Amino acid sequence: MLKRVFVAPDPGRVRLRFAARGVLGIGFAVLVSGLAGHTLVGMVTGGLAALLALFTVTDATVRGQAVTTALLPLAGLPVLAAAAELHDQPVARDLTFLAVVGAGVYARRWGPRGHSLGVFAFMTYFVAQFLHATPGRLPELYAALLLSVASAAAVRFGLWCYERRTPPAAVPAPPGGRGLARVTTRQAVQATAGAGFALVVGQVVSGERWYWAVGATWWIFVNTTSRGETLVRGFRRVMGTVLGIGLGLLVAVPLQGAHLPTAVLLAACVFGIFYSAAVSYTWMMLCVTVLAELLYGLLGVLEPALLAVRLAETAVGAVGAVLAVLLVLPVTTHAITDAWIQRALRCVHSATAEAAARLAGDESADPAQRVAELEQLLARVRLSVAPLVHPLNPLPARKRRARHVLSLLDDCVREVRGLAAVAADPEASHDARLAAACWRVESAVEALTGGNAAITAPTDRPTATDPALAHLHSLEQALSELAHPLRTASERRLVAAE
Repeated sequence: MLKRVFVAPDPGRVRLRFAARGVLGIGFAVLVSGLAGHTLVGMVTGGLAALLALFTVTDATVRGQAVTTALLPLAGLPVLAAAAELHDQPVARDLTFLAVVGAGVYARRWGPRGHSLGVFAFMTYFVAQFLHATPGRLPELYAALLLSVASAAAVRFGLWCYERRTPPAAVPAPPGGRGLARVTTRQAVQATAGAGFALVVGQVVSGERWYWAVGATWWIFVNTTSRGETLVRGFRRVMGTVLGIGLGLLVAVPLQGAHLPTAVLLAACVFGIFYSAAVSYTWMMLCVTVLAELLYGLLGVLEPALLAVRLAETAVGAVGAVLAVLLVLPVTTHAITDAWIQRALRCVHSATAEAAARLAGDESADPAQRVAELEQLLARVRLSVAPLVHPLNPLPARKRRARHVLSLLDDCVREVRGLAAVAADPEASHDARLAAACWRVESAVEALTGGNAAITAPTDRPTATDPALAHLHSLEQALSELAHPLRTASERRLVAAE
């Protein structure tokens, strides 16, 4: 896990900048909230609102990000009002919470903006339970939320908008059809059912901290598609929580809310959340758990017994998610894995074509954008294949085959990245051999995605003086080697028929 977080490729240092800006934006939002005279509860609300504004908004353009950020209060304020008004009405409060869960997941069908608004709405309701918000606190909480979102936006779009130079790749939408066959619809039903289980059992475990179980169920469903992905994510959430609680006993409990060291550790946790999110859900959950412990320390309620309750509620939430994906409209792992691999391979071809066009002198061709998209698609492939390569998977042959596919896709991404770097050199040259190699890459991708995995391995060996050809040769080699595991998977499936 350490290697995955700290040694994982970070092209353009995007993760590092993302994390550093998160710390800066949230710190500025908390400072503004404090200068406005808000209480600790208001400052915590503002800090969490800023975290969500900086973390969850993932539109493909800066303008789209700004629009989504501006819409966040429209999703959060009504939910915050409902949570506060229903604070003393348990039945209505719980039913409303489940409705927010279902609507938040269903909103993902509208792409990154729907996802961001759904997460913000859910987390606003969750934070209201976390802070025991009442109607009397609403004016302060409204002001804190609005000020903090505005402060986060000022940092993101004014002070440090690195996306203007390197726009992010569009977040790939999950595959699916219409109605109940659509993944987002199925997941909305699953998440609501899982959250209902977590809510009921969570209240049996703790009448005060039951919302932790609902939160665990919710976050297990975020960025997952198939039931295999959800099962692995649930395992990692519990693991991250256990590690975070252990660390909290050593760090957060002894501090007892001391302001300066707590503030430093909160900044470290925020950095860890942003930096590790793309590469390790376990590490991200460790940071989230320690952050929550530090906040409870500031509020003066942190004690070892509370951490035990958190662990129990997290386990309840994970069980709720597992039961939901297994029993309620399950989405099979094989179908999702195959769809993501097909999209990644098509993106390999698109990136290669863009690089070839750039080498031929087309200044409008931009392979870097395709490389960024390919990175995201490979991350989705990793997520969907995670159940197959998990240490607890009892099928060694499928585990080896899945690892082989991932290794070869990694090779493809590395060679495409190198080809794009060569194409960016203004002195790079283009010749007929490049066009021929790109055509062979196109044919190989068409064979792999069209079901005919018979591909001839390249025989020419380019010299070191032809870096573009060298990358294309290695790319052809990786594609030809993919033929066997993908053909085997199509015959026997990486995942058993479900």
